[in-house]
Amino acid sequence: MAEQPQPISPVKNFFAGGFGGVCLVFVGHPLDTIKVRLQTQPKPQPGQPLLYSGTFDCFRKTLVGEGVRGLYRGMAAPIIGVTPMFAVCFFGFGLGKRLQQRTPDDILTYPQLFAAGMLSGVFTTVIMAPGERIKCLLQIQAATGETKYSGSLDCAKQLYREAGIRGVYKGTVLTLMRDVPASGMYFMTYEWLKNILTPEGKSVSDLSAPRILFAGGLAGIFNWAVAIPPDVLKSRFQTAPAGKYPNGFRDVLRELIREEGVASLYKGFTAVMIRAFPANAACFLGFEVAMKFLNWIAPGL
Repeated sequence: MAEQPQPISPVKNFFAGGFGGVCLVFVGHPLDTIKVRLQTQPKPQPGQPLLYSGTFDCFRKTLVGEGVRGLYRGMAAPIIGVTPMFAVCFFGFGLGKRLQQRTPDDILTYPQLFAAGMLSGVFTTVIMAPGERIKCLLQIQAATGETKYSGSLDCAKQLYREAGIRGVYKGTVLTLMRDVPASGMYFMTYEWLKNILTPEGKSVSDLSAPRILFAGGLAGIFNWAVAIPPDVLKSRFQTAPAGKYPNGFRDVLRELIREEGVASLYKGFTAVMIRAFPANAACFLGFEVAMKFLNWIAPGL
């Protein structure tokens, strides 16, 4: 296996991870909006067609009805959260690796990298869950024609006023179920692909931009292949009226399977996979570029 990266500086990781996260959200948010609207569209009345027949129909209707701004609906919440979230995400991965090393020179196996990635998923859920809740509510609001929330801050205030901190963090367990295994797959795949793509005799740190883009994009696809079913459940649960699912994700799962079949757990699959490659390629490239810049201007930080 190729060499492991050096221990991550928390300060550098904060800024580099935050920059990578901003790149990811900007590139990927339009298709995230489509994904959430497909996952949460209401069941049609007998004889009536679905609100959206598929990914491209949803994209067309959103663009025609709301313009480009409609595709970026709810982006403020993830943008506000990405800097600390991705800082914590990459820091958590680094911490997970260090906890498994007996010496700083130890080379970790891929199962160990997977475990480190899972720890990263635990870290990010604390920040991710409220942002995901607010984002999903704002994304479906425009599709329903109602205007309950004027923006991200107003949404957060109303959720807190209605149900306290539990209302803001609704769906945390499902966010954990999505992010812990998916983050393990995400980082393990990225490290694996970087090692494969590194020419013999070269360092992983010298990998070219196209190869980083390729590794990051495929890592995103592997991540979402694991994450889609719990993500569907999370989106349904977080946007449901209070009290609709008293037993949590079990009620959501039973309802989906009963009414729409197992295939419903992969709603938004096309939108997710179209988004996953460019968004995560942008994320990892942004992170690697920012890290090299920080190492150049502050090598001892």
